[in-house]
Amino acid sequence: MTHVEDELNSQPQCWARAAEEAGRHRAALPEPGERVAVVGCGTSYFMAQAVAALREGAGQGETDAFAASEFPHRRSYDRVIALTRSGTTTEVLRLLGELGRHVRTTAVTADPASPVTKAAEGLVVLDFADERSVVQTRFATTALTLLRAHLGLHTDAVVADARTALSVALPEGLVACSQFTFLGRGWTVGLANEAALKMREASLSWTEAYPAMEYRHGPISVSTAGTATWMLGEAPDGLAEQVRATGASWIAGGLDPLAELVRVQRLAVAVAAARDLDPDRPRHLTRSVILAS
Repeated sequence: MTHVEDELNSQPQCWARAAEEAGRHRAALPEPGERVAVVGCGTSYFMAQAVAALREGAGQGETDAFAASEFPHRRSYDRVIALTRSGTTTEVLRLLGELGRHVRTTAVTADPASPVTKAAEGLVVLDFADERSVVQTRFATTALTLLRAHLGLHTDAVVADARTALSVALPEGLVACSQFTFLGRGWTVGLANEAALKMREASLSWTEAYPAMEYRHGPISVSTAGTATWMLGEAPDGLAEQVRATGASWIAGGLDPLAELVRVQRLAVAVAAARDLDPDRPRHLTRSVILAS
């Protein structure tokens, strides 16, 4: 079993623990009414997109998501949350240093000994969800679960759906597809972006991600036999029929969208195996991106 497989299989336990610990970290996490920015890089940026949409949708306050390298310094925020598994990512550390003490900052990380623990004012350490793999799975989803629980949006049903996602067979014929498209709405747009990234990283697949309603405004033109279109969350009316009319396969997400992401992680590993690739050794990637000064 690869590190990626081992870690993605442990997600139900990690999510349950994160939900239990959310209350213990309340002081480090946003209060209702605060204007918040959530930042990250790669997978963490896509989790930031999901968090921002969830928080604002819950009426907790204006919330934006940015790649750490693209943070708009002219905007004013009450708090900035940085998601970083390794705690060593150059862009995140640089941003926190630039923010200084002008705004409250919180880092959510897996490593209690990393530089980010000294760079941020508040700290949440999810060391039980740390990973040996380059390709992120359980840390990202566990961080998102922590923040869902903080917003009161996590239930035991989510963990149950994650267990289902690990036990049910993948849709027949999916591994042989040549192109994969992932769609989301609201907070699941970030999950769709992350699903596409997982497929690229682990299996070198041709993947795309879009807001579901935008898919019909051009991207659907590339769909054909050999394309798999996977909806994370509830689909817009009529979209499934339009996708099937192109000859593409339609996968409806019947589980909680975060659990559907677990199914995509499994697919990425399965496609890698079918192509004789090692998902623990993704091409051109390292566990943390540290830029030369």
